[in-house]
Amino acid sequence: MSGLTPDQLSFFDKNGYLIIPSALPPQTISALLSETHSLLSSFDISTHPLTKFSTGGETGKDHVGDDYFLSSSSNISFFFEEDAFSSDGQLLKPKEKSINKIGHYLHALSKPFASLLSTNPGDSRGFVEEMKARPADVAKDLGFKDPRVLQSMVICKQPEIGGAVPPHQDSTFLYTDPPSAVGFWYALEDATVSNGCLSFLAGSHKWAGVEKRLVRGQGGKGTVMVGNEGRKFPEGDGYGVVKRQEGEGEWVVGEVKAGDLVLIHGNLLHKSERNLSEKGRIIYTFHVIEGGEGWVYDERNWLQPPEEGFTRLYSS
Repeated sequence: MSGLTPDQLSFFDKNGYLIIPSALPPQTISALLSETHSLLSSFDISTHPLTKFSTGGETGKDHVGDDYFLSSSSNISFFFEEDAFSSDGQLLKPKEKSINKIGHYLHALSKPFASLLSTNPGDSRGFVEEMKARPADVAKDLGFKDPRVLQSMVICKQPEIGGAVPPHQDSTFLYTDPPSAVGFWYALEDATVSNGCLSFLAGSHKWAGVEKRLVRGQGGKGTVMVGNEGRKFPEGDGYGVVKRQEGEGEWVVGEVKAGDLVLIHGNLLHKSERNLSEKGRIIYTFHVIEGGEGWVYDERNWLQPPEEGFTRLYSS
């Protein structure tokens, strides 16, 4: 077993995030970076719709929502940084230095990334053998009954043009009723203040309900941000009871080293700043939701299950 300690569980419950140092061994980091660079260099830009990724800020008004984006739940797609293009639509940098994100089915279609979900230490060339905090063990310790994996992606945070991500909650985008999303965020390179590391509003998962959701537009076209009419907090003690206290609201900077794992509660407010430095910040992340009885993944969510359904994390 390689899950979470009681102290780690207590920290996550209180703060809504947890940094686990050296969760990935060096050979795994190297393999995942190699796969990332291979994907970046081999994708065919001549057939690409040049879709840019945008969070749409607080309103979601301009969130990317074309067919290329909406169909990406079952393939490996590429999304450009917003500042990768000139005013006349020409790339300002090589394609490998222009991509913001690769997603959203890496955990099923890419063997190196899929290996992270393995519950067998000897699987997939052996490089998962030394992993700390294997996802299945972590999910069990967090109380998941039947966790399903979705929305896996590499985020590059490119040098000089890496876009900022405003404060948001992951359950806004991956809503279940009741909310259940948890993000597994692996640093493949060092993430610092200078190149746009994460920041967390510690404890906000306890008092910040999921008030809005990104859903597909009418007729399944595009995306739109709407108010959440379902439950706003996960099941469990302490959610929605604690009010935001006077003086709360300090953002905690989450600088991490390559190989570190960050767990992010779906209700937690978190963000990252622009990367104006000369150093990139490649990370790999996927999300887990509860697939057990009593939780419903909403059919209006922007990301819908592939034909085979979302990937089960537990082998049995």
